[in-house]
Amino acid sequence: MAELFGFSLDKNSEKKKKQQGQLSPVAPNNDDGTVTISAGGYYGQYVDIEGISKNEFEMIRKYREVSLHPEVDGAIDEVVNEAIVSDLDDSPVEIELSNLEVGENIKKRIREEFKEIKRLLQFDKKAYQMFRRWYIDGRLYYHKIIDVNKPGEGIKEIRYIDPLKIKKMREVKKPDRPPTNQLAQVDFGEIKEYYLFNPKGIFTSTSTVQGPRDYMGIKISIDAITFVPSGLMDLNLNIPLSYLHKALKAINQLRMIEDSLVIYRLSRAPERRIFYIDVGNLPKVKAEQYLREVMSRYRNKLVYDASTGEIRDDKKFMSMLEDFWLPRREGGRGTEITTLPGAQNLGELKDVEYFKKKLYGSLNLPPSRVGEDNSFTIGKSDNILRDEIKFVKFVGRLRKQFAYLFNDILKTQLVLKNVIALDDWETMEEHIQYDFLFDNHFSELKDIEMMNERLNLVNQVQPFMGVYFSNEYVKREILKQTDQIIVDMNNQIKSEKKSGELMDIPIAPVEPDPMATPPPKNGPKETKPKDSLKPQSSNKVASKDFMK
Repeated sequence: MAELFGFSLDKNSEKKKKQQGQLSPVAPNNDDGTVTISAGGYYGQYVDIEGISKNEFEMIRKYREVSLHPEVDGAIDEVVNEAIVSDLDDSPVEIELSNLEVGENIKKRIREEFKEIKRLLQFDKKAYQMFRRWYIDGRLYYHKIIDVNKPGEGIKEIRYIDPLKIKKMREVKKPDRPPTNQLAQVDFGEIKEYYLFNPKGIFTSTSTVQGPRDYMGIKISIDAITFVPSGLMDLNLNIPLSYLHKALKAINQLRMIEDSLVIYRLSRAPERRIFYIDVGNLPKVKAEQYLREVMSRYRNKLVYDASTGEIRDDKKFMSMLEDFWLPRREGGRGTEITTLPGAQNLGELKDVEYFKKKLYGSLNLPPSRVGEDNSFTIGKSDNILRDEIKFVKFVGRLRKQFAYLFNDILKTQLVLKNVIALDDWETMEEHIQYDFLFDNHFSELKDIEMMNERLNLVNQVQPFMGVYFSNEYVKREILKQTDQIIVDMNNQIKSEKKSGELMDIPIAPVEPDPMATPPPKNGPKETKPKDSLKPQSSNKVASKDFMK
């Protein structure tokens, strides 16, 4: 089979699986819209009989067209702004390696390479455009360019590829001697995956002479391309879907209602004149001629233009303002002019509002973000709507799916620079997380509210510390301090006390409860064993003595 364009991190991966006995009659999981074809030849030309490429080509163009609609554009902007937070000081995303069990030197190298990847992608500048493009198209392709003479220097450039010009392919080479009973087959066959790139587009017009020319292009190795699918699939057509796919029907219905409403209002809003012309006993031809004369007499009006001093015949009438001219025979009421009233229910927009809500619901937007009264009010956690919680979870799933872009490029960069081995990546990938930046203002308000609630709870627990609760429990369970924070706080408190910055401040006494038993006037209070502590004992007697 011909050599592919680009580079490959592991050329013998399929052979290793065969040698290890990893055989399966089941085809590989196809959750990214890969087209499976039979292997053959050195030329990248295949026939798309089912028209899958054409459908995918048209769907991407339809997604882009729908995204230009004002309502859809506003909804997309709401989702992208929630997922990608642009800050002047911080990057939209940082790598999180706290769960990765490797040395600090390797973690430092991984963080450095991640910064290099963001520089190559210009992610800090173009994060909004990249996420929006992925959200609309439902897929994202990038070409990783390296110096083939010096692969150890890593990735040199990353270029965006239009999804209309590239397609992932999978060639399957069946065994030479398949068993007579297909159910007894132990291996699906040898598999080779690659990308097919055509600068003119994967789908081209079908010619009657040359036949279908859907799959023609340059074969690019699988490791040279970064492919980020949306995670949504049409299992019947085997096509990756966009997050706008559910809104196609709703937006078409909204457009139809809006257009029909405009036509109805223009045609029914004005009052029209109705001319009943008495033609007497004139024959049909002369009656029509007389009717036309009357129409021209009233329609053709000479207009004097004061700015130019000209007199012109103004015949520019809108079709919706045309009058009705109806002949009337002798014996009627003669010539008469009446008016046709306009529509009375032109101010109703309930149907438009219904389809707008349906559109926003298909895009997983909560009603509070798209309604007329969409002002933001700062409240406590009990004021948060359930739709907002669902929306936050939806944005979290989008971020996790989009983060595959960094995973794939980071794997290539670390392997090329010999930071890690390719076999170690599968275990490391599960513990590498990406921390996306949240809105500073709202996240800070949330943190302040949570801290206030915790401090209030500490004040309530303070009388019982040393009896029912320990200091360690309060720090870990109520204040939610980690081991590192506890150690840092203890060291800082000791150093501040030693330097004199922090004095030994006694704990403020708790206000006495009038219903509780007062301490004795003379001598220290006798301490009772814990077993003898009975809350709310002799409240009436204690309250009377305390009041005296």
